[in-house]
Amino acid sequence: MKYLHTMIRVTDLEKSLHFYTEGLGFTVVSKNEYPDGKFTLVFLRAPGDSGEGSLLELTYNWGQDKYERGDAYGHMAYLVDSISDVQKKIQTKGYDLSWGPGASPNGKSVLAFIDDPDGYEIELIERKGS
Repeated sequence: MKYLHTMIRVTDLEKSLHFYTEGLGFTVVSKNEYPDGKFTLVFLRAPGDSGEGSLLELTYNWGQDKYERGDAYGHMAYLVDSISDVQKKIQTKGYDLSWGPGASPNGKSVLAFIDDPDGYEIELIERKGS
């Protein structure tokens, strides 16, 4: 079994693409529109992931401007070399951390969070000594 992707629904595809590509440095692997089903799928690869890394799928259902997320959803997590470097980059694009940086519960890494345009939380993890 191999993990392939995580899908999230977004309400403004262009705003989300700007956040993930310009803010966080993801690359678009594919973008396909499905007029009969009235939706668009965009697959993104995180910076530093090889061709084997799992993808993030953005699903835009045309005309849908609101979703109710359940309280069971937590966050996506990405290992980064430097939270400070990521923060500096996202600030130049008009974004910032929503929490942190701070120590992880076990003290072995530094954590921070950023929220995407739809409020999905993204955890950034920097291992101490990285």
